[in-house]
Amino acid sequence: MHQLSVVIITFNEERNIARCLESVKDIADEIIVLDSYSTDRTEAICRDFGVQFYQQIWHGYSDQKNMANELARYDFIFSIDADECLSPELTQSIIKIKSTGLENAYTVNRLNNYCGQWIYHTSWYPDTKLRLWNKKKGKWAGLIHENVSLTSSVPIQHLTGHLWHYSYYSISEHINQANKFSDLGAEQKFKAGHNASIIKIITAPFFKFIKEYFLKKGLLDGWNGFVISIISAHETFLKYAKLKSKYSRNF
Repeated sequence: MHQLSVVIITFNEERNIARCLESVKDIADEIIVLDSYSTDRTEAICRDFGVQFYQQIWHGYSDQKNMANELARYDFIFSIDADECLSPELTQSIIKIKSTGLENAYTVNRLNNYCGQWIYHTSWYPDTKLRLWNKKKGKWAGLIHENVSLTSSVPIQHLTGHLWHYSYYSISEHINQANKFSDLGAEQKFKAGHNASIIKIITAPFFKFIKEYFLKKGLLDGWNGFVISIISAHETFLKYAKLKSKYSRNF
């Protein structure tokens, strides 16, 4: 059986971290937590679980996760966010592949919980993520909505079960995060040399809503599907408006 390091980054996750740690205890041969100097009970909860706990100032999502991976003793890692946890079916899938030998990269379907409701439509589902791989063959990349970039040709296998993600407990949390992500998205596009026209600022949010609510069937998730679609469109508007403002200030 190959050994597996579970790797988590944290900052003020006292609300979520115990659930996450409890869910990975049966698959982990070690648990690495890299914290960004939390000011709540995150550290105390992690130490109660007996994890290997480290602290490092924040360097951005991808860099922070790559730093955490380097702390892992074993080559194969499972990367999980503090507000996520494994479903029982996913736990058994990982135990099974550990027993037969880890050799590929592995994707999982993430199921998002929004204000107490599981969301099965919009771009939020199946929300497939690559989360288990040999750290020598891939690294995190991207300023926002980071993903694992494999550095060599590796077969990708899909695991059964869900990675449960407790995304937002309130609409206010979602709006605040949309504002933050639109900052990062505008910065990313600005560094890539992009600008935004007035037409883009007007039409992109409209088409984003059409995509999420109708084409991705967000309407089937009821009120929360509508809210998610609206805030997604709003985040798109903010991203391009901030990009135009940033471009105007610098040129």
